[in-house]
Amino acid sequence: MTELAAALVVNSGMPPESSIHNATKHLFESRENPPAQYLVAHSDGGARGNPGPAGYGVVIKDETGRQVAALSEYLGHQTNNFAEYQGLIAALEYTLKHGPKALKLISDSELLVRQIKGIYKVKNPTLQDLHARAKELIRQLDWFSIGHALREHNQEADRLANEAMDRGMGRAAREPVAQASTPQEFEGVVRAGRIELSGGNLPDGTRVQVRVKK
Repeated sequence: MTELAAALVVNSGMPPESSIHNATKHLFESRENPPAQYLVAHSDGGARGNPGPAGYGVVIKDETGRQVAALSEYLGHQTNNFAEYQGLIAALEYTLKHGPKALKLISDSELLVRQIKGIYKVKNPTLQDLHARAKELIRQLDWFSIGHALREHNQEADRLANEAMDRGMGRAAREPVAQASTPQEFEGVVRAGRIELSGGNLPDGTRVQVRVKK
């Protein structure tokens, strides 16, 4: 535990808010350069309806880019921000349990990133508890960094989060559409502007070419 971390634990009464803010910023400013070995976690959380069925997904790789873990969990009826924090906490707990105790966290939630860095205040009581838990875990690490990424750069974690929500809602996991090795033909008829196949069903996302018979 660093000298700063020890000070934060000892002064756990009710320090002035400005002191917490400055200490949080210093925590990150003093940890810019990663060690030789560390983990990289891409984390995402979501809720359908917000609040609604929620889940998180976390993809963890080592410093060489080799994937070492994929985490996901259905969280019940929660908010997006609740799910984002649970993903962060899951990544932190995995890092502390399996090591090395150094983590770079990538999230597409700008709110989460800025709250953890101390730039934004945490006003929601539920999020305050999760924020405190996350900071407690961060102080146990030897090195920690957190950054924001756009959703298109966080697709693996997004997929895991959606699969967790699908499981919780009783839906089958989303799978890539299999491409047919040879062209297939189906008979069908147009009803109300839609083609109804008489010879079977096609998976969602299948590309088709229609030839009209008279």
